Amino acid sequence: MDRTPVDADNLTTVRRHLHTLAELSGAEERTAAYLEEELTRCQPENLLKGLGGHGLAAVFEGTGDGPTVLLRCDIDALPLPDHADLEWRNPTGRASHKCGHDGHMTMLLGLARELSRKRPQQGRAVLLFQPAEETGAGARRVLDDPAFAAIQPDRVLGLHNLPGFPLGTIILRPGIFASASRGLTIELDGASSHAAEPNRGRSPVPAAATLCHVLAGLPQQESDLNQSAQATVVGVQVGGPAFGTSPGSGRVMATLRTQGDRVMERLARRSQELAENIARAHGLECRLQWSEEFPTTVNNPAVVEHLRQDLEAAGISIVERKVPFAWSEDFGHFTAAFPGAMVGLGAGKSQPALHHRDYDFPDDLLPLGVAFWRRALVSLLAGPETEGEAS
Repeated sequence: MDRTPVDADNLTTVRRHLHTLAELSGAEERTAAYLEEELTRCQPENLLKGLGGHGLAAVFEGTGDGPTVLLRCDIDALPLPDHADLEWRNPTGRASHKCGHDGHMTMLLGLARELSRKRPQQGRAVLLFQPAEETGAGARRVLDDPAFAAIQPDRVLGLHNLPGFPLGTIILRPGIFASASRGLTIELDGASSHAAEPNRGRSPVPAAATLCHVLAGLPQQESDLNQSAQATVVGVQVGGPAFGTSPGSGRVMATLRTQGDRVMERLARRSQELAENIARAHGLECRLQWSEEFPTTVNNPAVVEHLRQDLEAAGISIVERKVPFAWSEDFGHFTAAFPGAMVGLGAGKSQPALHHRDYDFPDDLLPLGVAFWRRALVSLLAGPETEGEAS
């Protein structure tokens, strides 16, 4: 591949423009239009549009036979406002790239520009710009899209910037890389009454209080000591400043998080049983809704080892992650279907955390990320042997 250094100033301009376009999951229309324009200039052999919603996949054919390697970035933003004094803030105020997806897109666009000048020596490179990662829905929708059948990668690789690690460092881990998570909403319906006659109604307040306590202690009862699990109550909505009324409806919201899909299934099943039983004991109707479901992201050991050996040979700094990350990534749908891995890219030890109000993707990381994508693509097109080892 072309070793010409990337234009860091231009990458910064692209990244900051993408930042101004920040759009929520499933609504990435302007972002996708800009990506389509930029990718079309790179003249890929094929450009798939509308994948799983607003996703795009640019296909670059190599000059010789070889495997298909899919490299993926995410294109959606968070429902968080930008800092008011940020020059390139999103003017709508409804979304912002506080997770760094603007940087992820820019780095993969940088690789697309390199591939436009010189194709891979072998195989086929697929650069996937995936929608709706933040809600956990995008990867599954892309995989289920009939148009994806034309890609069918042999290996897949995802990347996420990680504050708290030295700039440009690559974070590797075989096996479980990121945790599974699910959002749970429990709707409770009873009957309102005058606050002076609570006995004439069916208030959800006692049930909601019990649920908060029981859900928080659920991992203790439903997982073994060596099985990481967590249940966090993230919201309770019941009643309000109507001091003459005893409420008749409410809801409890919680996030379940585990480092294994089987543990998640057990935790989810038990959560439903407890919610229904507690509601019944208080004379309430109960409805459950699951949302933002993320699978465990499991890295193929052979792919990780291949990348490690190649990066070490190049003198690139590596951090060996000893335990899985607690956050979730829907790239786990890809690593469950194809041999592959999710890796971390250090965003700087003093960089504000992901989703923090002060976070903004560090532009100094852009050329380092393009260089990593370039090296990883060449490496994965040359190997490893992973037949029969898909995670």
